[in-house]
Amino acid sequence: MRLLTTTAAAIVALAGAAQAEGKLSVYHWFEYIPQELVDKFTAETGIEVTIDTYDSNEAMLASLKAGKMGQYDVAVPGDYMVQIMAGEGLLDTFAPAEIANFGNIAPQWLDVPFDPGRQSSIPYQWGSTSFSVNRDVYPGDIGSLAIIFDPPAELSGKINVLDSQGEVLALGSIYLGIPQCSQDRAQLKALNDMLLAAKTHWASFGSDTAKDVLVSGDAAAGMIYNGFSSKARAEGANVEYAYPKEGFVVWMDNVVLLKDAPNRDNAIKFMNFLLDPQNAAAVTNYAAYTAGVTGVEPFLDEAIRTSPENNPPADAPAGSFIAVCDEETQKLYDAIWTNLKK
Repeated sequence: MRLLTTTAAAIVALAGAAQAEGKLSVYHWFEYIPQELVDKFTAETGIEVTIDTYDSNEAMLASLKAGKMGQYDVAVPGDYMVQIMAGEGLLDTFAPAEIANFGNIAPQWLDVPFDPGRQSSIPYQWGSTSFSVNRDVYPGDIGSLAIIFDPPAELSGKINVLDSQGEVLALGSIYLGIPQCSQDRAQLKALNDMLLAAKTHWASFGSDTAKDVLVSGDAAAGMIYNGFSSKARAEGANVEYAYPKEGFVVWMDNVVLLKDAPNRDNAIKFMNFLLDPQNAAAVTNYAAYTAGVTGVEPFLDEAIRTSPENNPPADAPAGSFIAVCDEETQKLYDAIWTNLKK
């Protein structure tokens, strides 16, 4: 009887362990991964995936710091946010040998300043943030960030702006030609004043709705991610994505291994899965951005490969990553954002 009891207890313990090993909790951007790909991962591994979403890097960070650390295995922050999260001790590390497909990372995305040598993250997708304009409403020149920050009368009151501090303040700084992490009080005042004046022309703040308001006609112009602009065109909006003369934001989203991940081994399996070229291409075909993985080209849809959003004109300026400011400087930018959102 004692042997049977012990055996039964062991079976229950093993079943509990197997159940724990069969789960993965992902904290992810909205509308950014095809369900078919998640289903494929589950079919191949038996791992049940749960996905919660957020609409900005800052919202994701605030949520994790407010008590959600230890609930998720991986998240998908942008480049500058990877650096911030690492600095705050929110990321775990891994050895490249743990990930069989680590060698598929495109060379330019391997030794990146926000995660040198890729110790805590792998590349997911990369793209740009600029703006798009409905050409039925405004057929004029869209070659300047003035479309957002000092718009023509035809667009005034019809502009959506991303609800994302990093991108709004970075694009504002680019427009004014000042450093992103300036400590110069005159420059910071100019940025604050310019944004407050621009806000009088804006209809809304929205990141997850940036595409939808252009498609519905609720906005005639909007700050937007290049993939969202491509999707808006595909859904029938006569929009054109701009590469303004002052510059624009370039970003790379990354899958990070979170500290205290409850299913670390499954997180590693998921990261390895996403570095397979066919799987990376499936994300690109769905989200309309660009993969950070080699070998995806044979699996890309023609419309994605040739989209104007993914192929800047030859005379387009270089894009800029969002800079990470020191703590004291960041407080100044936080104050500007808080003032803008009042």
